[in-house]
Amino acid sequence: MTNDPNSTNPSNPAASARGAELASDYTVSLHYDQRMYRQDIAGSIAHARMLSRQGILGEDQANQIIDGLEKIQIEIDSGDFPWKPELEDIHMNVESRLFDLIGDVAGRLHTARSRNDQVSTDTRLYMKQACVDTIGALRTLQGALVTVAQANLTTVVPGYTHLQRAQPVLLAHHILAYFEMFDRDAKRFAAAHASADVLTLGNGAMAGVPYPIDREFVAKELGFSGVTANSMDGVSDRDFALEYLSAAAISAMHLSRIAEEFVIWSSEEFGFLSLPENYTTGSSIMPQKRNADFAELARGKTGRVYGNLFAMLTTLKGLPLTYNRDLQEDKEGLFDSVDTLLATLDVFAGMVDGVNFNADRMSGAAESSYVLATDIADYLVGKGMPFREAHVIVSALSDRLIDGGRYFKDLSFDEYYAASPLFERDVMDIGIDSSIASRDVHGGTAPGRVKAALEDAKRRLKEAGE
Repeated sequence: MTNDPNSTNPSNPAASARGAELASDYTVSLHYDQRMYRQDIAGSIAHARMLSRQGILGEDQANQIIDGLEKIQIEIDSGDFPWKPELEDIHMNVESRLFDLIGDVAGRLHTARSRNDQVSTDTRLYMKQACVDTIGALRTLQGALVTVAQANLTTVVPGYTHLQRAQPVLLAHHILAYFEMFDRDAKRFAAAHASADVLTLGNGAMAGVPYPIDREFVAKELGFSGVTANSMDGVSDRDFALEYLSAAAISAMHLSRIAEEFVIWSSEEFGFLSLPENYTTGSSIMPQKRNADFAELARGKTGRVYGNLFAMLTTLKGLPLTYNRDLQEDKEGLFDSVDTLLATLDVFAGMVDGVNFNADRMSGAAESSYVLATDIADYLVGKGMPFREAHVIVSALSDRLIDGGRYFKDLSFDEYYAASPLFERDVMDIGIDSSIASRDVHGGTAPGRVKAALEDAKRRLKEAGE
């Protein structure tokens, strides 16, 4: 027996009351699921219409219910709705208010449905819209990337592997790499939309309902393309949410990658770009600094989006069929990932739109480097030398240049010839422009290929918006 005055033991009525209050609060989801009020009301209206159409509910009763639900939506829209946390969730709050407005006929609305299939339907409706919104935000960012690529079709930048200067590329080619990443993201969110686009109303608590309902009618009313095939799977399935979270995690990773490049490239050491002033912040102590805080936050928020995916996977992994209250935990992380990703996409669309690239600094970095080494090795291959042998020769040349603080442009023909008699005077024609132009393959950085890729990106964006 404890002497703790805050103990919930029966001899302490105040503590017992507090314990009961905590137990009640523990199950409440209203503070986050009320954002699905539009979906909940739309689902109830469609359900009422179906019940009337099937003769399960009188037409007058259905009309009273629908009128009441429409008034409730107006109240919530205007901020006049009397929320009651003790009613736990959005569903019970709407139903309770419906009783206030139309009386006992409100009790007929829940005929042939359960909160299990109701909440699943609400969540699916919400996720469908979230997918549409996310794809739209991705397309806006892609549009900004296309604009930047168009403005930098001739700008040269060193491409990197292992964060070491590797080969020269066009900046437009580099930027369009991110266009492709976000294009794949859009396809993943389209797949998540398709996964959510299945009606679960009619599954009841888990076994279906003993009424002659018309699920296809409700699906059409709510804009679903089909209905679930198995009632037990229907009420317990959250794969559609996982698919959004998975797509969000991948998209956040892509955003983190471009964020990292913006952070590095905007540093004094690189100086490749300057970010719009409204996307940087100053230091509290060092007056000269402009920190890439927005990009850094995007990089940091990626871990949060990852966490929401793993939280959902962990919640689901131990659940037997069918519905379990654990599934209430599906929404907070889901909503958080939607909000976080949409905000980050919006930030990046604005940041990309206002970024300024330092073309001279970029081309200077390409010139003052050893990015032509591969081209020189390929030159020897063109003269008949095996690539591995050419690699050894050019590697030795590179080492001598690095030791002497020189670059390939500083080599004389005699030095080339001393390295291999296969070198002829045309080796002196190898430069940044010829290197880029030589990558004339589909997907390469040659100017004609990049222009074609840019036009293809514009075409895909246009088709996506039609």
